[in-house]
This record gives sequence, C-alpha cells and structure tokens, in this order.
Amino acid sequence: MFKFTNKTTNIIAGILLLTCFLVCILSIRNMSLTMDEQAHIPSGYSYLRYQDYRLNPEHPPLAKDLSAIPLLFMDLKFPTEHTCWTDDLNGQWTCGKQFIFESGNNSEQMIFWSRVPMILSLILLGWFIFFWTRKLVGNKPALLALLLFSFSPTMIAHGRLVTTDIAAAFGALLASYFWVNFLKKPNFKNIFIAGLALGIALCLKFSLILLLPSLGITAIIYAIVKSKGGKAKTKEVFRYIGLSALVGIIAVIFVIWPVYQSHTWNYSAERQLSDTAGILTPGSNFANNIAIWLSDKPIIRPVTHYALGLLMATQRVAGGNTVYFMGEVSRNAWPQYFPIMYLLKAPLSFHLLSILALALWLVSFKKKKGLKKPKAKMSNWFKGHLAEFSLLAFFAIYWFTSIIGNLNIGVRHVIPAFPIVYILISIGLFKFIGAIKTKKIRIGLWALMGVLLVWYVVSSLLAFPLYISYYNELAGGSENGYKYAVDSNYDWGQDLLRLRDFVEEKGIEEISVFYFGGDDVKRILGDKLKMSWIHREEELNHGWIAISATLLQEGRAQAVPGFNQDTTFFNWLNDYEPAGRAGYSIFIYNLE
Repeated sequence: MFKFTNKTTNIIAGILLLTCFLVCILSIRNMSLTMDEQAHIPSGYSYLRYQDYRLNPEHPPLAKDLSAIPLLFMDLKFPTEHTCWTDDLNGQWTCGKQFIFESGNNSEQMIFWSRVPMILSLILLGWFIFFWTRKLVGNKPALLALLLFSFSPTMIAHGRLVTTDIAAAFGALLASYFWVNFLKKPNFKNIFIAGLALGIALCLKFSLILLLPSLGITAIIYAIVKSKGGKAKTKEVFRYIGLSALVGIIAVIFVIWPVYQSHTWNYSAERQLSDTAGILTPGSNFANNIAIWLSDKPIIRPVTHYALGLLMATQRVAGGNTVYFMGEVSRNAWPQYFPIMYLLKAPLSFHLLSILALALWLVSFKKKKGLKKPKAKMSNWFKGHLAEFSLLAFFAIYWFTSIIGNLNIGVRHVIPAFPIVYILISIGLFKFIGAIKTKKIRIGLWALMGVLLVWYVVSSLLAFPLYISYYNELAGGSENGYKYAVDSNYDWGQDLLRLRDFVEEKGIEEISVFYFGGDDVKRILGDKLKMSWIHREEELNHGWIAISATLLQEGRAQAVPGFNQDTTFFNWLNDYEPAGRAGYSIFIYNLE
C-alpha cells in the first residue's frame, strides 16, 4: 500500500478538517435558532458579561462561555431590567427570547457568531481524534478516524449548535488521554495535568461525571497488572487509588472551584440560596438539603453551585421527558431507544465498517489457539493497550447508563461515544487487514473498505445542509426519519427560515404555525403569521398551516400505558397530504 509520510498525512488531515469546517459554516447560512440555543446563548453571555450564574445552572459553563466570546465584541443589550433576570427562577428561556429577539440586537449576527466558536471546537475535537490515533498506531488509521469524524452527519449536525454535546466528546477524550499518561508515568507533572484535564471535562457537561468510575477502574486494573503480586500488588493498588484521588482534588481546587468562583462573583449569596431552594425541593432528600444549606456559605458556595447543576442533571434524567418514539408517546424511557437511534442515525456504511472490523477481530481471536496462560496474555494486552481499554471502559459505562436512564431526547446524548468508535474501528481495520497473509484476500478487504468509505462520504455530502434530520437507509432516509423519533433527532426548530422561503415562493398571504424550536415565528413570518397555536381542525378557518414534526408526531401517536395526556389531537391531519415541507422537519398543509 501507499506509504503516507508525515507531511502527506498532515496535508490530508488539514484538508479533511477544512472540509468539515466549510460544511458546517455553509450549512448554518439558512438555519434558524434551535431549541436549546435559546437558553444557552443568553446564559453564556451573562456569565462572561456579568459574572452571574443564575441562568441555566443545569449545564456547566465552559461550552457556553466559548460561544459567548464573540458576543462580547458586539454592542448588545441584555435584559437586566426584565423580570426574567430580576425575579424569575432560572428564567433562561424568557431571557433568551428577550436578549436575542426583543432587545433591539441583531439576531442573525448573534446566532451566527455564537455558533462559530462551537464549530471551531468541533474542529479541535477532530484534530484530537487524529492526534491520539496517530500517536497510538500511526498515520493511516489516524486519517481513517479523522475521515469518519469529518463526514459524520451527527457530528456535523450538532457541532454547529450552541450546545454542550460536542464539548462533552472532547472533554471525555482529553481527560482519558492525560489519565493514561498519568498512569504510565505518575510523576507530579502528569498528575497535575491529568487533574486539570479532568476538571475541564467536568466543567463541559455533567454526564462526564461518568469518567470517574471508568478512569478509576482503569487505574485499579493497571495497578494490578503492572505489579508482580502479593503485598506489592496490594500496595500498588492503594498507591494508584491515592494518586487518583489526588487527581480529583486537583480538578476541584484548580479548575472547578475557580471556574465557578469567577462565574458567581456577582451572584449574591442571598440570590443563590433563594434560587437553590426554589430549584431543589427542601426536605426531599439529603443531597438537596445539603446543597441548599451550603449554597450561601463563603468559599464553598462556588462548588455548591456545581453540585446544584449536577443534582439538576441527575434528577432530570430520573424524571424523564415527554418523547415520541416509533408511534408511541411516553414520559418514561425505552431501553431500546439509544441502540435504535444509533442504528438509524449513523450512516449504514459506517455500521458495515464496524461489522467488518468486529468480524476480523473474531477471526483473529479464533486463530490464536493453544494459549496456556490466558491471564498472562490478558495482562500483557492490557499493558500494551491501556489507552484502548480506558476508552472502552468509558464507552461501556456511558452506553449502559444511557440505556438504563430515563431521558430519551436524542442521539446527541451519546455523542461522547462516537469518537471512541471512530478510533477503535480505525485501529482494528488497519491492524487486522494488514495482518492477513493472503494477498488477494487482503487486497479484496482494502477494496471493500474503500467502497464503504466512498459510500460514507457521499451519503454525508448528500445530506447537506439538513444534517439534524439525517436518517440512514434503514429508516428509509431522512424523508422518513420522523416516523421513528423527532426532537433533536429530526426537528429542533432549525427549518423556520426555510418555511419563510416556502411562504414567499408560493405567494402565501397568511399561514398558521405550530412551531417547535428556539426561534421567533413572528420575527420570521411577520404579518403573514395568522395563528401560532393549533390543535383541532375546528380551530382553523382552513387555509395554510405549518406544523413542526415533533408536535405533529406527538399529536397523532399512541400513548403508552400510564401516560394520561392527549396524543390524538392531530389525528385529523391524517386525512390530508402535505403540500410541502420546510427542510424535512416542518410539514406544510393547504386545507382549502
């Protein structure tokens, strides 16, 4: 095979990252504000501008901070006199509407420039995937991992938005990388850097708290396999447990505490206590009571605000969310939700590459007969593949908790697992195909991999610019994806500007809209907006109506047992064929 020099590899990697960047920038040109961006944009700006963390405490600040940096250089008015800031409890949604649409600011510029740093963070994630894979196994697997990343519809879809999902993927890799360095060489420098990396990860998304068990397990097993046995093994295990605890302490003292201290500098202790008590029900459980009691205490209250967010996130997962999934509506989760979403939202060619890598691994494993000392072999494998084990441990724990959790609102919640798969598949394919001695079989497998990669790239480019709604061929393509799941899988409010284009193209004088998203319908449609709340047919005087797929599917589905809300209020629309769609996510009907 053609040998990739470092220079050639760097050029190809640069082209892939530039392509990903351009696809993201060009595809947001006509994309309206999505649901969570309405809360994240004002929150990030308020953190940096006012050092006040009253908005959106259920997410850590760093990703939102990043998005807000360009806004600091714009002459913006923030609704500090509005009740959403002065009186409301976590008035993030109202503040978002006020800040972005109703304060005289340039909404389009704000939305665009707040997304640019997120795209840059996506590119940073891609580079880190390339960097680590290259360090582990060389140039070719690193380029393959980067290609899988750069053309991933899911990565592109959510890497353009002001959310925390891509940041979480970066944080997971960053913490894992420096954790492996610390385990291999536990000097002060590596311990301190591992603590900083872990702290950064924990300030990117609360779900990354799952790094703690995965990294802890990795440390204990590494301590066991690197020592010879007996008392020395026990001593080594406790040594690594102590060092791991030190890494955690560094994360809190040198990252979490100062980050939250700077974000709560002008957030009064009285207001923090009031907000915490309002968000967490006093007397409901011990953790809530402790968080409320500590929320106004000097020195400790920044860390307490972190604890508040963590409690909010875990309680949100436990509480569930009203979701449509494959013809049903429920507030409780389906255990098959994330596996099916992963199956349908990632390109089919990617799944075939995964199967190919797994099949080659099984064949390779089967050929290794006569292993007299399997424990010794496993120990040697672990020592030589510490990074891969660390990634696999986090992957397994993250997927397990996602499946048993009670929150099914999008495949984006398992995005931190995607880069791990890209890295492991790339390592596996090159390792196992390269080890095949029969030249014809080896060439045939390289050719098969090439065909699948071309299919992968083409399917991604054909999805442009509607990446949020992407579904693969198993779902019947993006056009039919709404039948399986909506919300951030399909319809997050991104197509409202395309609805405006449809209205103008058809010369429609007025239209009723039932919209799910973060943008302002009145701002986009102006005087052509007739009504913005539709349920029953008798509420309309007929004419044109537009309905977001999320609301449409939740209104013509079957309620699971125990779900007592109406899920049939849009069944009457089954008698009508849509006159068109805005993107894929907004269905448009003409009832005249």
